[in-house]
Amino acid sequence: MRVPDAAGQSEGGRCGASGWGPRRIVCLTEETTEWLYLLGQAWRIVGISGYTVRPRRARQEKPKVSAFLSAKIDPILALEPDCVFGFSDLQADIAATLIRAGVQVTVFNQRSVEQIFSVLFQVAAMVGCAQEGVARIAALRAGLHAIEADVAQRLALGRRRPRVYFEEWDEPPISAIRWVSELIGIAGGEDIFAELALQPLGKDRIIADPAEIVRRQPDIVIGSWCGKKFRPEKVAARPGWDTVPAVRTGSLHEIKSADILQPGPAALTDGVAQLHRIVCDWMDRHG
Repeated sequence: MRVPDAAGQSEGGRCGASGWGPRRIVCLTEETTEWLYLLGQAWRIVGISGYTVRPRRARQEKPKVSAFLSAKIDPILALEPDCVFGFSDLQADIAATLIRAGVQVTVFNQRSVEQIFSVLFQVAAMVGCAQEGVARIAALRAGLHAIEADVAQRLALGRRRPRVYFEEWDEPPISAIRWVSELIGIAGGEDIFAELALQPLGKDRIIADPAEIVRRQPDIVIGSWCGKKFRPEKVAARPGWDTVPAVRTGSLHEIKSADILQPGPAALTDGVAQLHRIVCDWMDRHG
């Protein structure tokens, strides 16, 4: 017997037909929600993060039971989950509370592109969709390889990689996390704070001396202020920034946090595509 979910999906779709694995999943962050929807396993999800915007339909179909640093523990327990998926050390306290309440919790801590692929495979395997997961991961890799090939062609024509400053937060300024830094490189740019990107914690990616950003002379500035609207005019007005090439050429851009700071499908598709468009536009204008 197939049990349809609220969206009309049912157990036993393209994968996971056996129903193996957790059948009542709470996703504390967006990337596992999006991935399960892509795998046709939305019927397993019983609760999501309030920050979820991908896929959009999830907001209408699933109860919102958490933020990022906090969660509604009693409502989560009322959903009787047999597994909760979380992300990063920042959700350790939520995880510990749920574990003490007897809930199975899996917290991933992916920081690089390869680690994202690893987590995607693990989640797919947990819900009986290993084969589907491998096929989708292969398609994601092919997309990245196509971008790299395009960049290689442009470099062969004498174009240069623009220096990119990616700002994850503005006050204090925090530079790009590792997977973003890697995607900047794939997209054709050069992360000016690549050494900080290796630090897994945001506090260790704070740029202690903001004047150092100016000294590194970024050609492109990209802001993704963790859900807060990026203000290019505010960036351009920072003291001393009138000498920054990105300011002089108007190369100040925003990529929404949901598209690039989600360590899952979004960053590997829409996020890197936006990075590539920004970099290619700069290359075309500056030769």
